[in-house]
Amino acid sequence: MEFRLFGEVQLRAGGKLADVGTPRQQAVLAALLVDAGKPVPIETLIDRVWNETPPAEVRNVLYSHLSRIRRLLKDTARLERRPAGYVLDVPPGSVDMHRFWQLVEQSKDLSDTDKAATLAEALALWRGPPLAGVQGEWVDQVRDRWSRRRLDAIVQWGDVELRLGRPAQVIDVFRDLAAEYPLAEQFEHVLMRALHAAGRDAEALDRYTVIRQRLADELGTGPGPELQALHSSLLRGELPKPRRANSAAPAQLPPDVYGFAGREEQLGQLGKLERARIVVVSGTAGVGKTSLVVHWAHQVRADFPDGQLYLNLRGFDPTGTPVAPAEAVRGFLDAFYVPRERVPAGFEAQVGLYRSLLADRRVLIVLDNARDAEQVRPLLPGSSQCLVLVTSRDQLAGLVAEGAHPLMLDLLDVAEARTLLVRRIGAERVAAESEAVDEIIRLCARLPLALAVVAARAATHPKFSLAALADELREGLDELSGADPATDPRAVFSWSYLQLNETSARLFRLLGLHPGPDFGIRAAASMAGLPVAQVRPPLAELAGAHLVAEESPGRYEFHDLLRAYAAELAQGDSDRHAARRRMLGYYVHNGNRADRLLDPFRENPPGFPELPGHVVVESISDKARALAWFNAEYRVMLAVINQTHGFDEEVWSLAWTLRRYFTRRGLRHEQLSALLPALEAARRMGDPAKEAYAQCFIGSSHVLFGRVDEGAELLGVALGLYRKAGDRLGEGLVLQCFCWMLERENRHAEALKYAQHCLDVFRAAGHKPGEGRALNAVGFLHALLGAHVDALNYCQKAIDLQLKLGDSVGAAQTWDSLGLAYSRLGDHERAIVCHQSSVDVNRELGNRHSEAIALTSLGDAYKNAGDIESAHIAWQRAVEKFEQIGIPEADEVRAKLG
Repeated sequence: MEFRLFGEVQLRAGGKLADVGTPRQQAVLAALLVDAGKPVPIETLIDRVWNETPPAEVRNVLYSHLSRIRRLLKDTARLERRPAGYVLDVPPGSVDMHRFWQLVEQSKDLSDTDKAATLAEALALWRGPPLAGVQGEWVDQVRDRWSRRRLDAIVQWGDVELRLGRPAQVIDVFRDLAAEYPLAEQFEHVLMRALHAAGRDAEALDRYTVIRQRLADELGTGPGPELQALHSSLLRGELPKPRRANSAAPAQLPPDVYGFAGREEQLGQLGKLERARIVVVSGTAGVGKTSLVVHWAHQVRADFPDGQLYLNLRGFDPTGTPVAPAEAVRGFLDAFYVPRERVPAGFEAQVGLYRSLLADRRVLIVLDNARDAEQVRPLLPGSSQCLVLVTSRDQLAGLVAEGAHPLMLDLLDVAEARTLLVRRIGAERVAAESEAVDEIIRLCARLPLALAVVAARAATHPKFSLAALADELREGLDELSGADPATDPRAVFSWSYLQLNETSARLFRLLGLHPGPDFGIRAAASMAGLPVAQVRPPLAELAGAHLVAEESPGRYEFHDLLRAYAAELAQGDSDRHAARRRMLGYYVHNGNRADRLLDPFRENPPGFPELPGHVVVESISDKARALAWFNAEYRVMLAVINQTHGFDEEVWSLAWTLRRYFTRRGLRHEQLSALLPALEAARRMGDPAKEAYAQCFIGSSHVLFGRVDEGAELLGVALGLYRKAGDRLGEGLVLQCFCWMLERENRHAEALKYAQHCLDVFRAAGHKPGEGRALNAVGFLHALLGAHVDALNYCQKAIDLQLKLGDSVGAAQTWDSLGLAYSRLGDHERAIVCHQSSVDVNRELGNRHSEAIALTSLGDAYKNAGDIESAHIAWQRAVEKFEQIGIPEADEVRAKLG
């Protein structure tokens, strides 16, 4: 039995959530659980639950609630009345709040490595502010106290992670905390240190600028002495240099396997092969290849101090779309924090860089679920210090012929199968019904996945006899003509599936239509056409039945075999088409809301699918939440784009929605991966405007990859399509891209002609945001060509219009152009002010590329004013920004630093 006070008050018993009653009854239960194992006087209970407004006969009402709580707990916990009050006698570790505090206290005496893991375990218990849905003064005090304890624990965790040299996750966590608590200097202090540890000093300095201004605006004060001292140390370069190797070592292994049993012989073989370069573990589906490899990898990870890489290659994914080697290599480069400007465009060059990175490192690489040798070969390091573990249903004879060590995994033997059941349902229960256990093992054909499914049902129904479960299973298999689970585990899946209630069974079928790699609870609710609250219980039932896995709070994934089985069942579902449409609607419309927050003055799409009924709309209310939503979902959206057929309008809309996010993050390859299917979808729809849009930004992507001629050709195609369709706004969009391309190529006179044409087009169309951005482009190019007075006039018109409209994105660009114009006219003071305004606005918007450009210009302005020290600081920050997003301008700015 497990009690949860973080988030909603919940009781989980036998793998299922119990009904804990009304908010008032939840308040009574919470008032007892907060002091679990201690007497709580009746007057204290009344005060906690009703504050100062108890009802008449309050004691009778309280006794009624206590009686219902006793019935709820049954024989699993005791609620006793003692002289000092009521005591809920449960182990403190069964209450998440007390377990949290136990772990925090335990962590104080541990080594840094164990302390980090223990604090992370404690923090993972947090599901939200305590006692959600319960109101009252005492409840507010509990929430405040435990929220502060959680924040203190997060700071402790961040400190120890930085001592271990692992800044990446610290940055993500504390960036979110700083957004949630914008005046909390302690979070900014940790975040700035983490950014420095990641080699991102420019961002750390930017954070200081932001918090200093925020404190001045909100409180009329400045940063405290600790933050000031950290800022000074950063500026003077006095902080220790970021640690390398172990400090940046990726640790990507999935959690160790619950209830792992047997395989002693194979574990021994792996131990003897630890000094090998490549091991191929093969066997039938569901035989436990991944479990074996992940379990052994956890045992030996200390032997690979430079990192552990893990990737599910999805070689036998039911959608038929294995991970491409190019995508896998880019993911591994990201794992080692390779700046994007160092990542070459060509695949072979990327593989070479990947192998160079591993040349002097000892890294464990797990390539799970490989389809064939061709998928694996590019991912093999050249270093003999690394070990690669490959799992596959295929024996990968080609790799074995080239020196890989084969390890065939067969079915469990009877003793191992029995041990697995003991680990999952308990030795006492297994010993009590030995014959039934033997029958279950026989019926499951000793296949681990099938045994795990049966064990899950037994564990969630502790009062069911194993003999009855064996009878159920036998009857289910007989209905399937005696199917052999060793070759067709669907027989066992079917048995488990048939035990589900109707709502859970329908959800399981519909989730089989989701392409993965994972899904959130709101996407699941949308597919089912249910409110989120109504989809939680069936998801919990599916997880309890081992039919889905909750990999992190609120996010789930399937085993390939289970997803294929669910998809097969869904083929007979009359609702499957509507479910797919709701799934697509969830990603399209929530993505659109997030995208609009990031750029309110973006172009409008040429037609957008209607929002289907019963789609969950996310509460995305600001830019930080918009970015967080995209960060969580963009890989899923890419999978949806590349694996969805028959929904061309939605596929195109998803690519359109993702484009600005990909540009913002510098995800060039991913942008192409989304736009190419969108182009095909537009062609099938016969929609020239949508085809033109895809051509335009595919062309722009080619320009970024250095394929300027190919990019220009595609931009020309897009321009022709827009003109043929009479779409003036689309025409202006392509002209902007042409102007940008020519300016990058230093063809300023040609670029000016396109900018002036673009201005005419937007004015004729009455599109004010486009007019403002075109005015800026004309002014900027005049400045580059030496017409500084004209530049100032155009840019001033642009900034006036953009400030009137509230177009922050456009204004950020124009401030930079104004700075250039003033600088060329010799007014260096105004130039610095304008460039700094551009830096500030771009930073607030999260536009890293534009911010890097503005920082470069700011450095130039400082140099022109004779302030060389400030110029170097700005240029250094620009270089770091460019490197983070992989834009080659970094080399040009680096040259300014000498």
